[in-house]
Amino acid sequence: MMAGELRGVLIDLDGTLMDTAPDLAAAANRMRADFGLPPLPLERVAAFVGKGAEVLVHRALTDDLNGRVDPEAFARGRAAFYAHYTAENGLQAVVFERVPQALAQLRAHGLKLACVTNKPKEFTKPLLTKMGLASYFDAVVAGDEVAEKKPHPALLFEACRRLALSPVVVKLIGDSANDAQAAHAAGCGCVLVETGYNEGEGVASLAGAPGLDAIFATLAEAVRWIVQLHPARARDVTK
Repeated sequence: MMAGELRGVLIDLDGTLMDTAPDLAAAANRMRADFGLPPLPLERVAAFVGKGAEVLVHRALTDDLNGRVDPEAFARGRAAFYAHYTAENGLQAVVFERVPQALAQLRAHGLKLACVTNKPKEFTKPLLTKMGLASYFDAVVAGDEVAEKKPHPALLFEACRRLALSPVVVKLIGDSANDAQAAHAAGCGCVLVETGYNEGEGVASLAGAPGLDAIFATLAEAVRWIVQLHPARARDVTK
């Protein structure tokens, strides 16, 4: 992407905008308790985050990144997790430092914003609203609104469609290999932050990955780099 072409920014939610692991762990451990299983440490559940709630159910019930339970156990676990997470969503989650200011800076720079997350819609929009971030986004695309979750590019393509922008004029800010792979497949630029989960692995090892522009400690630092690199433009409010 050439400097000056940027018109929109897509932003991941879990681990990028806020730390949601405490809520997810609480819900996952309440689900495990329903199965007579002991609780898992917060850090363990955080390592299971990244590919959506349904994969998290399998991982949390098996305590295995690649684990799968049988269909009957999955259906029971999914129902339990969704019920528990509905109660836990937003109770302990924390918006990372200077995220609201960074989102306001992007909008003031004339850029359209979309939140793109593998999290289901029923949890995404209430969480963004509760944490005071919903109003910053022109579009929100959740994992169950498209056929495939990240690392597939479907979420990014749908966000670009809703923003009426080509992928080549947008950049994704995320926290994982899933984000980098999705952006590369979509033809978007990509910046990663170190505040997230990346399935238990640090993102520094992803430096030099195809399509990855840079890695920063926080979203605020990533935004500072983006606005310095790309000239401000009059904000286009049409969709």
